[in-house]
Amino acid sequence: MPDEEVKPNLNEASTQDAQLAADNIASGEEEAPTVDFDADYTAAQKFSVSEVDRTGKGAAAAEAATAPEQKISQPQKTTTQTQSTGNPDDFKESAKEVGNSQTEVVTDVSDDLVEEALEKGERKN
Repeated sequence: MPDEEVKPNLNEASTQDAQLAADNIASGEEEAPTVDFDADYTAAQKFSVSEVDRTGKGAAAAEAATAPEQKISQPQKTTTQTQSTGNPDDFKESAKEVGNSQTEVVTDVSDDLVEEALEKGERKN
């Protein structure tokens, strides 16, 4: 992309300095700046990767920076075996317990408990 001339728009000048610069460019007192997008993009690419990342030390530095401060224990694999009783009624009872646990209310909230929570949550002036 070739150099492009910046054309000031007096209606979009957000500060007095921008307004003054736009007026000066419009009157010919100042030259409009030119922008070379390709050169700017190439220059920006140089800054996108740090010097340490260009060497082998980058991965080591990142590992050291993100390493946990405390020792983390590894999970241990556990296996559980159920004892088969061969009785279908045991399975039915277990299925009922699991099914009810999804529809049962876990805790009972009384009106008194709600009132107490509301009183504690009120701002005291």
